[in-house]
Amino acid sequence: MKKIEAVIKPFKLDEVKEALQEVGVQGLSVIEVKGFGRQKGHTELYRGAEYVVDFLPKVKIEIVLDDDMVESAIEAIVSAAKTEKIGDGKIFVTPVEQTIRIRTGETGSDAL
Repeated sequence: MKKIEAVIKPFKLDEVKEALQEVGVQGLSVIEVKGFGRQKGHTELYRGAEYVVDFLPKVKIEIVLDDDMVESAIEAIVSAAKTEKIGDGKIFVTPVEQTIRIRTGETGSDAL
């Protein structure tokens, strides 16, 4: 099993969710986050004063999948989230040692 964490632009969330559902992803978690990378932030004007917005709003999606679904999920995220502009986001894939469904006690792939 693998855990996919994708940090994307907030307005792309619905497209990414639909793309993941089309490839068979049944569940995901969404967290509103703020951060920066190469995009660095930007300046804004508020009541005549300029200020720097260092941390930009993003959305983090977390999914745990069987190994055989990882590549199709990554492709779905990339195709739905890509704008070809700076700040499109990142995808991280890490191994998951164990999964347990609390309600039933199922473990491993059965708990997904």
